Amino acid sequence: MKGILFKRKPYSIGLALSGGGAKGFAHIGVFRALEEFGIRPDIISGTSAGALMGSLFADGYSAGEIRQLFSGREFTEFAQIQLPKSGVFDSSRFSLFLEQRLRARRFEELQIPLIVVATDLDNGKSRAFTSGPVAEAVRASCSIPVLFSPVLIDGVHYVDGGLFHNFPVSFLRSQCEYVIGVNVSPCVPREYSQNLYSIAERSFHYLFRANTEPDRRNCDVLIETEAFGQYRMFDLKNVDRIARVGYGAALEGLERFLAGRKKKTPAGPFLQKFPKLKRLQIHPSPNASTGE
Repeated sequence: MKGILFKRKPYSIGLALSGGGAKGFAHIGVFRALEEFGIRPDIISGTSAGALMGSLFADGYSAGEIRQLFSGREFTEFAQIQLPKSGVFDSSRFSLFLEQRLRARRFEELQIPLIVVATDLDNGKSRAFTSGPVAEAVRASCSIPVLFSPVLIDGVHYVDGGLFHNFPVSFLRSQCEYVIGVNVSPCVPREYSQNLYSIAERSFHYLFRANTEPDRRNCDVLIETEAFGQYRMFDLKNVDRIARVGYGAALEGLERFLAGRKKKTPAGPFLQKFPKLKRLQIHPSPNASTGE
């Protein structure tokens, strides 16, 4: 009976990556911090931009290599405007971009197990992709309704996973001893223009934000900062800056956890597993508000 009650979870470290458009480049900075401390997640879950970044990290790309993939690129390399049918933009170029760069074509071939969360538009529920082709599942997870056409997979139309689970911690929690969560869509009001794009962006931001709170509470290490809120959804001109903000936020999130201000899971075993983290208890981390 005791063995059943205290059964060990299948994974030690889970990494949950939220959606947030270009703010998702902050995940690159988090990957950099994890690499520096020797923290390799055993499983990754991602929604939208988190699914994109997570697929590359699970495929064996380093933080620096992922940053290089997106530096200097334009939005038109990933999508093209179309006569409005089911979406303003066609994202087939995005699939091609990902297919040409992923070493693994299928989930089963990835170096780290990956869960990609999308929304089943036909049946009104979340779908967690864990097998089959990676690129189309990621594209579906990133397809913000109205802005992008739904993605058809096995006869079902899928759109952005953020409609129900923008921060997919719950897909990992029961399987992992520790969950590191990166929420790049903080609650930050900002000015916006009265045009179709800005109104759509702001509306989806509120929708995605509304379903993140339960997942925020379920993280052992929560990485987020209001500084993410200063960047727009399709801001491809500040990849390096956003990544630096993510790096600073990662150091602060890890430091908060080690300091014991989050009591959900003991930090001691985590520190023993990753002894390089001890220097965070000695040296203060950079200010995540500037990313410097």
